Amino acid sequence: MTPVLYLVIPCYNEEQVLPLTSGKFKAKLDELVSAGKIAGNSRVMFVNDGSKDTTWDILTSLCEEDERYAAISLSRNRGHQNALVAGLMEAKKHADITISMDCDGQDDINAIGQMVDEYAKGNEIVYGVRNDRSTDSWFKRSSARSYYRFLKGMGVDIIPDHADYRLMSARVLDALEGYGEVNLFLRGIIPQLGFKQSVVYYSRAEREAGKTHYPLSKMTALAIDGVTSFSVRPLRIITLLGLIVAFLSFIGIIYVLVSFISGYVVDGWASTTCILCFVSGIQMISLGVIGEYIGKIYLETKQRPRYIVSEKKNIPEE
Repeated sequence: MTPVLYLVIPCYNEEQVLPLTSGKFKAKLDELVSAGKIAGNSRVMFVNDGSKDTTWDILTSLCEEDERYAAISLSRNRGHQNALVAGLMEAKKHADITISMDCDGQDDINAIGQMVDEYAKGNEIVYGVRNDRSTDSWFKRSSARSYYRFLKGMGVDIIPDHADYRLMSARVLDALEGYGEVNLFLRGIIPQLGFKQSVVYYSRAEREAGKTHYPLSKMTALAIDGVTSFSVRPLRIITLLGLIVAFLSFIGIIYVLVSFISGYVVDGWASTTCILCFVSGIQMISLGVIGEYIGKIYLETKQRPRYIVSEKKNIPEE
């Protein structure tokens, strides 16, 4: 049976790039339909993540011009991961398979056909993995490598050089729906789902227009979310650090007592100040890490919705 495919594409302030890439997405869909790889009622579905520019107006026009385009709009900006989940959960009601990707044209659309072929072989999750970072700056390449090493070192199961370009079957999305946490890190959740998986390699191009919405600050925040959502290793590091500091302090106490008994007493203000600053710094870092986990617990216990869909365009009846 030919599967129904929905391309799920989150958008935030993408008025510059949408006119350039939307036609390419639809053309690829038409190509796959003509080749008999996907069903004719497959669609390109955009998710407007509370954009402040004319993104939603552009998406509305696209949907009016062609029913192969579909779109949903969130009531406010909820972040890339929540917008992506909103689109996936809507798409799974109508599609056999979904492929999530960015709308900036950097993900190679030719990999879509390869992903569909992998699905036909029985793979229910297909990861799009970059095999070339030549278009990135030296800093971007270095920070990306450090990012994946850091997550791996913290015990997070993650696919290196894979972002959110992936194929998932409806069965996988049903399993994903059971993950109700507010602090989403899909790159860590998806490998945990199991199912038969494979990888498609591709070269990532330059952004076609506009500016990236994932600068270093957001990448750092995403890394912190990934670690605190999937690993307690930082808390164990704090415990180990506390034991080391306690051991060094015990040695210091012995040294002070021996010096006092032997009658060799120095002013010691410099060493005392250094020790106090060091211990205080460790305490503040430790409190920060613990606070990060407590904050996550606080957000999860409120159980507020991750997103609210305010409008839909060209979404079929369930």
